[in-house]
Amino acid sequence: MTHARLPYGGGATPDTWDIVPLRYLATLTNGYVFNSADRSDEGTPIVRIENLNGSPHFNRSALSLPDKYRVEAGDLLFSWSGNPGTSFGPYLWAAPGKHYLNQHIFKVGVHGCDPRWLYWALKAATHWIERRLTSGMIGMVHVTKEDLAGVPIPVPPREAQIRIADYLDAETGRIDTLERVLRRELELLAERRSAGVVAAVSGSAHAHRRTSTLPWLDTVPAAWQEVRLGLLARMGSGHTPSRSHPEWWTDCTIPWITTGEVKQVRDDRVEEVHETREKISELGLAHSAAELHPKGTVFLCRTASAGYSGIMGLDMATSQDFVTWTCGPRLVPHYLLWCLRAMRPDLLGRLAMGSTHKTIYVPDLQMLRVPLPPVEEQERIVREIRRQNARFDALTDRVRRQQELLRERRQSLVTAAVTGQFDVSAAGPTATAGVAA
Repeated sequence: MTHARLPYGGGATPDTWDIVPLRYLATLTNGYVFNSADRSDEGTPIVRIENLNGSPHFNRSALSLPDKYRVEAGDLLFSWSGNPGTSFGPYLWAAPGKHYLNQHIFKVGVHGCDPRWLYWALKAATHWIERRLTSGMIGMVHVTKEDLAGVPIPVPPREAQIRIADYLDAETGRIDTLERVLRRELELLAERRSAGVVAAVSGSAHAHRRTSTLPWLDTVPAAWQEVRLGLLARMGSGHTPSRSHPEWWTDCTIPWITTGEVKQVRDDRVEEVHETREKISELGLAHSAAELHPKGTVFLCRTASAGYSGIMGLDMATSQDFVTWTCGPRLVPHYLLWCLRAMRPDLLGRLAMGSTHKTIYVPDLQMLRVPLPPVEEQERIVREIRRQNARFDALTDRVRRQQELLRERRQSLVTAAVTGQFDVSAAGPTATAGVAA
């Protein structure tokens, strides 16, 4: 045992505390490597990483395994292979009953210290572990058993461990309650934003109405038409030039929309796409079924990220994952865009096929109809949608910033308590102001 500076949390700890490697406090046991033949419809539930984050769906096994693979309520676990910030790090298992532990998770056999305190101590060290001790691909990290066992842990007396655990249980519980409130606020803002778009494209300001024949609307203004989209816009698609012809993939200058661009429009804030990750060449365009669509063409993804839509900010081509509409004089592209976004739940619920990867088939899209007000009113509706969305987006950004501040406070609180930056027995509501995270 030694009193040295920690490599995280500001470094300093109380003089009366020891700093020891994790192996002095616990034994790490990796979970069992189950193969497909070991799993069954009945038997003992298997704790996988997704179960650590609350998934109620368990694989099961009829095997009889040694106790070292057994998990019960109160056991400390460490997911050593996962996504930083979400599925990597320590967990206190809370579910009652017997479970078995899957590979990629260590069972942390605690000896000589309080398990709840050690959970919080590992929480304080996790960000440093992710940055300094892990390897792996982008978005996924791994830490070895040896490296994790060597992580330095500041160790207070046993009585202080219990006080720290009690304090952090209570304080983080309050923060978690606030986070749940903020998550619900975001859900309500998203619902109100979506409802506002539907109301706008359905002409909710008009008092004289009739029953709509569209499956995603109840009523529309009596003076509006409901017109098949093919009569208002030219429908197109895209293609991928053959990769077996390298010469078709040189001198690529034509922006090419693929499913990778969906992330630009996924939150419905961006209307127009101006940049694409990939481009194709004139030669590739000429030797494939790809088309060069004019600026202002509306596109909709119909496969992996089905239902998301945008507008081409430049002349562009697309992959075969998209359908496009080049609008005629009776249809404003941005109005069509917001109609497509308003009907997305209907597209996915009524037309999309497939359980894992949803696909909307072209024949169904050829039959789409939209409510059609005069062009001037379409333009007014687009302006109104932009105004109301700007209000909702500002409120959403404010709530998200509050979430970030809560997460920062939570980490600061944990780190400060675990490293002894303040005495939890005398802590007030501002005890962690200015402490290192």
